[in-house]
Amino acid sequence: MTYKALQIEEIEGKFVSSIKNLPLEVLDVNDVLIRIHYAALNYKDALSCIGNKGVTKHYPHTPGVDGSGVVVRSNCEHINIGDEVIVTSFDLGMNTNGAFSEYISVPKEWVIPLPKTLSLKEAATIGTAGLTAAIGAHKLLNNGQKKGNSILITGPNGAVGSFCVKLFANMGFKVIALSSRAETKEFLLSIGASEVIVKSDFEMHDKKPLLSPKYDAAMDVVGGELLENILKQIKPEGSVAICGLVSSPTLNTTVFPFILRGVNLLGINSAEITEDFRYFLWEKLANEWKIDLSAITHEHSLEEIPWLVEQMLAGKSTGRAIIKL
Repeated sequence: MTYKALQIEEIEGKFVSSIKNLPLEVLDVNDVLIRIHYAALNYKDALSCIGNKGVTKHYPHTPGVDGSGVVVRSNCEHINIGDEVIVTSFDLGMNTNGAFSEYISVPKEWVIPLPKTLSLKEAATIGTAGLTAAIGAHKLLNNGQKKGNSILITGPNGAVGSFCVKLFANMGFKVIALSSRAETKEFLLSIGASEVIVKSDFEMHDKKPLLSPKYDAAMDVVGGELLENILKQIKPEGSVAICGLVSSPTLNTTVFPFILRGVNLLGINSAEITEDFRYFLWEKLANEWKIDLSAITHEHSLEEIPWLVEQMLAGKSTGRAIIKL
């Protein structure tokens, strides 16, 4: 028996992608075999597709850190053939063959039952991006943020950012989207942003340790100098949740936002949260925090992934790219 998958190979120092029909026995041998219905494209997948050894050490390899589908084989009592399930994060798509494939084989600990209020497509659309947004929301709420507060969201056109815009707007926050692309203003307003600021108008090179406080909170996927300037403009006792380093992993700042305004810097790692917390977040996203995902979702085939990766790495992607298997 064979299955279709996107495979990345290293050939003469270059990383080449192609659709292949592979024998099912080449899949990693794990507890549960899942027939994938939907996958989603993430930044880590894009990096894996171009041979980033910090994400994927060995090739040939199939990326795809988010997948949803139906169990076809299981050696676990609590996971049955025919169950609809979700697999996100952990090592899927990094060094374990991922969801850009008709089948995945994973450890039982990675498998989440599909909540009854979600479809398989909705679950894949949420995926790691939605979990990241949900962790940020949980931490911000636990640190005093509430309905009506202003929240600055960076990278709002991407998978995590667009999900954050929708989620926080749905929660009743005043969402300010900080975008590097002026042409996406109408898209961002349509999905819930109250205001759109162009990044070139926001960037400052003023090295004052503090600037005028403007925002109650922020959700940042960019890092670097932009994060430094955001921290300077957070109101007293405000918080910034961080989950990315698109610009830079380096943060050059002073302690003044933290000791003079009591600002909280909250880290997010969606890959290694506890099982209980993961279940808690999926229930939130499936019920109380459920949002209409149609405006940020566009569906594609396996064959379109190389083009989607190019768009993502060039900063031209918008919303959430879903791969239908």
